[in-house]
Amino acid sequence: MAAPDHHDAGPAAHPHQHKELLSLAGWLAALVGCVEYDTTNRRAAEATRQAAWSLGEESGNTEVMAWAQEMRAWFALTRGDYRGVLAATTTGHDVAPHGSAAVQLHAQKAKAWARIGDRRQVEVALDQGRALLEQMPYPDNLDNHFAVDPAKWDFYTMDCYRILGAAHDPASTENKLAESYATDILRTGTDATGTELTPMRNAEARITLGVISARDGDLEQALIHGHRALTGSRLSLPSLLMVSRELGTLIHDRYPASPGATDYLNQLRHLRDTAL
Repeated sequence: MAAPDHHDAGPAAHPHQHKELLSLAGWLAALVGCVEYDTTNRRAAEATRQAAWSLGEESGNTEVMAWAQEMRAWFALTRGDYRGVLAATTTGHDVAPHGSAAVQLHAQKAKAWARIGDRRQVEVALDQGRALLEQMPYPDNLDNHFAVDPAKWDFYTMDCYRILGAAHDPASTENKLAESYATDILRTGTDATGTELTPMRNAEARITLGVISARDGDLEQALIHGHRALTGSRLSLPSLLMVSRELGTLIHDRYPASPGATDYLNQLRHLRDTAL
C-alpha cells in the first residue's frame, strides 16, 4: 500500500485538516497491514507498514508510528528474528513511550527475550508492560484493534512462560504458570454456549496445553489440544504457525513412531504449505 500523493489535497486544504487526513490514512494503513500479514501476504504487509510509518511521521501522529514499529516487531517475531524484535521495540518506545502501542511493544519484547532465553529480561518487560497498562483507562471498544484489552496481558504472559518452561522439568513453576494462564484464557474466551469469544487466544492456549501435556508424557492429550487449535476460526496463520511449530517439534522429537503424531505433523505441514 503506497502512501498517497499528498499534493492531491490541493492548495485550499487547511493544514490541520490535511494532517488529520494523513493521520487517518496512517491508522487505516496499519490496520490493512495487519490483515495482510494475518493472511500471509507478507510483502504487501511490509509495504503497507512502511506507509503507515510515513503517514504517521508526516501527520505528527507518534502513536501511528509506534504501531508501525509494533507491526515490525510482530513480523520479526514470527520469522524468528528476535534481535529484530528488540530493535523495533526500541524505536517504537522512543517515538511513543506511554500509549497503547507501548504496551504491545513491551509484550513483543518479552516474547523475544523468552525465545532468546533471558528470564530476567522477560520479567522486566512483562512488569513494565503491566504497569503501563494499569495506568490506562479501560478501552471503550475492545473490537478496536489498536485498543489493548487488559485481559490479553495474561495471554502474553502465558506465551513467555510456555517458552521458558522448555528448559525446565514439566512440574516446574514456568510450566505450571503457563498451564494455569492457558486454562484461564480458555475459560474467559468461551461463553456458556461454547461460542469462541477470542478464537486466536484460545487456539494458542490449546497449543500451550498441548505443549505442557507433551512435556509431561501425555501424547494423547497433546494431540487433542494440537488438533483443536488448528480447526478454529479467524486464525492469524503466521502467529499460529509459530506456536504450533513448538508443539510439532516436541512431538516429532519425543514420539517419532506414533501414528497419531504423524497425523498431527502432516496437518501442520499442510497448514504451513497453505501459508507459503
